[in-house]
Amino acid sequence: MSDAAIRREFFGTDLRRQLLSLLHPRSVRATIRLGMMVGWTTMVLVVLVAGMWATTPWPRRRLQWRNGVAKRWALGICRIIGLNLRVEGTPPPAPFFLVANHLSYVDIVVLLSSLDGVFVAKGEVDRWPVVGYLTRLAGTIFVERRNHRDAMRTLDAIEARIAAGDGVMAFPEGTSSEGAEVLALKPALFEWAARTRFPVHCVTLGYETPAGAPPARTAVCWWGDMAFVPHLIGLVGLPWFRATIRFAPEAITGDDRAILAAQAREVIAARLASHVS
Repeated sequence: MSDAAIRREFFGTDLRRQLLSLLHPRSVRATIRLGMMVGWTTMVLVVLVAGMWATTPWPRRRLQWRNGVAKRWALGICRIIGLNLRVEGTPPPAPFFLVANHLSYVDIVVLLSSLDGVFVAKGEVDRWPVVGYLTRLAGTIFVERRNHRDAMRTLDAIEARIAAGDGVMAFPEGTSSEGAEVLALKPALFEWAARTRFPVHCVTLGYETPAGAPPARTAVCWWGDMAFVPHLIGLVGLPWFRATIRFAPEAITGDDRAILAAQAREVIAARLASHVS
């Protein structure tokens, strides 16, 4: 993806109008929340970097510090933006390999609030302003989807994270959607799990907004040609919204990545509810 396309994906085509809208009296909630998000993230970032530097000689402690700070950051963001969490089932302890349906950038916050681990993300996110730096610092494994030679590096990175006692979370649909269905899962992301017969945990995500508010499929779910910043401004203007995290009771295993992908899709889809309004 070109730099211009990445800028459009992040800022949209009329950022000035979006920012000016925050000065309107009706946007007080969004303006205050965005300011709190920036302040909270900045404070947590300082604490994270200091702790990771101090624990450099002890990899295990460094990992625990990063996960602990990331979870506190996520829970803080949930409170700031009015996100209520409902968890069904039991989150797996690290190390784990977990796949989920992908609806929004909010999925990252939701999963970090319940799990200790890192994400597998598309390489373009690494080039997003500010967000790219934060995701690198959090240990994200970036995948260059158009570079087939990058596959081995990705598999090695997943194996290294698991071996270090970390959790790895992926969105094998390859893109986000409005949540009406679970898209076909890309078998490539199951390659490492198939080779090692490592258990694959599945989780289904869903969102709902209050009566009278825009529906979750547009207000929370981020898909199609929606730009990040304008969508975020609309999201934090909601009075509140709810995320439901449904963990499957059992992990799946197998040595065929295509079969694993199909099975995981069935497990995720079976818990997909109509709460994405």
